[in-house]
Amino acid sequence: MDTIIVTLSREALPRSGGGEEERTPYPEVLARAGEILRLGGLVAFPTETVYGLGGNALDKEAARKIYAAKGRPSDNPLIVHIADREELDGLVSEVPPMADRLMEAFWPGPMTLILKKKPVIPDETTGGLRTVAVRMPSDPVAAALIRAAKVPIAAPSANLSGRPSPTRAEHVIEDMRGRIEMILDGGPVGIGLESTIIDCTGEEPVILRPGYVSREMLEELFDRVSVDPASVGPTGEGEHPKAPGMKYRHYAPEAALTLFEGESRAVTERIRARVAEDVRNGRRVGIIAADETKTDYPEGIVRSIGSRRNVETVAHNLFAVLREFDDLGVEAIYSESFSPEGIGQAVRNRLTKASGYRIVRVDGPSTYPAE
Repeated sequence: MDTIIVTLSREALPRSGGGEEERTPYPEVLARAGEILRLGGLVAFPTETVYGLGGNALDKEAARKIYAAKGRPSDNPLIVHIADREELDGLVSEVPPMADRLMEAFWPGPMTLILKKKPVIPDETTGGLRTVAVRMPSDPVAAALIRAAKVPIAAPSANLSGRPSPTRAEHVIEDMRGRIEMILDGGPVGIGLESTIIDCTGEEPVILRPGYVSREMLEELFDRVSVDPASVGPTGEGEHPKAPGMKYRHYAPEAALTLFEGESRAVTERIRARVAEDVRNGRRVGIIAADETKTDYPEGIVRSIGSRRNVETVAHNLFAVLREFDDLGVEAIYSESFSPEGIGQAVRNRLTKASGYRIVRVDGPSTYPAE
C-alpha cells in the first residue's frame, strides 16, 4: 500500500521511498482524509497528546484494520474521538453528572471518559466491552479532521503495538508507512503522553490510566478519586483490560529497560555501577537521566529527558528518547525515576510499562517480570 504523507503547512515531506507526495492546500487535505475515513480507510493524525491512528469508530471493519496495522490484540479497546459535545449523546446510553463535571473542566483536552455505550458502537471498537472510551481532543488539526470525516474517529496511538508512542510524524512514518492510507504531519505534539482515562460508570471517578489531567486536578472537583490497581501494576492473567494500556506491555523500546527508584544520589550510584559492569562486558548501554544528573555518568550513552523542576518536559521527551535508543542500537537501558506528583504519575506509569515492571528499588525490594 502506498501511504500518502502530507504536512499541514502546505509543504510535503520529501519522498523517501514508497509514499506519494502531495502539495495540497490544507482544506483539500482534510477533505481527502475525511473521505478516506468514511470509506473505511486509516489516517494517522496529530493530537495534543500523541499521534493517533484513526478509523471510522462506527465501522467494525475499520476497527479490525486498526488492530491489524498496529499488530494490536483485539481485546485492547480503542478510544473514540469526537469534535463536539453533542456527538456524545449518539454514542453513549448515559452521561452521569460526574462525567458532565469532568467534561466542563477538561474538554476539549487530554482526558478520556469511560461510559456505557450504545449499540451503534461495534464491539470491535470497544474490544468486546459494554463501555466505550471517548475523548474530545483540543488539537485543532484533530478537531478539523473529525469534522471533515463526519464520523467519530477511533484512534489508538499510531505506532506498532508495544513500541514507544509517536510524538512526531517521523515516528509514525517509521512504523506505519505502507500499512495505512494517509499520514498527516502536524509537527511535534505538545504533551507527549497519552490522555488520562477515567471510568465514570461507578459511584466515583476511577483513574484507569494517568495522564496530563492528574489525580490532584480531579481531587479539586471530587471528594473521592480512586486509582485502578492496574495503572500501577500488571493486569492479572486472563483479565480483560478496561482501557488501552492496562494489560499488555506498552511503550517499550527494543532493549530491556530497567527503572531505578529511591533517593536520587543512591539511584545514580547504582546505575553507574551497573553501567560500568556492562561496559566492561562490551555492552552498549543507554541511560535516561534528568538535566540535573546527566553529567553524573562518565560511561554509557546518556540522554536527559528534562528537568526535575519541570516534569512536563520529562513527559514531552520520554517517548522520543526511547525511540532514539532504538536507533542507536543499545542493548540495555537504565532509567532514573521521577517525582510521582502531577503528570509525574503518568511518567512513572509509562516507564514501568516500558520496563515490563523490571524495577530496582535501591532502598527496598526490587521487582522483575516473570520469566
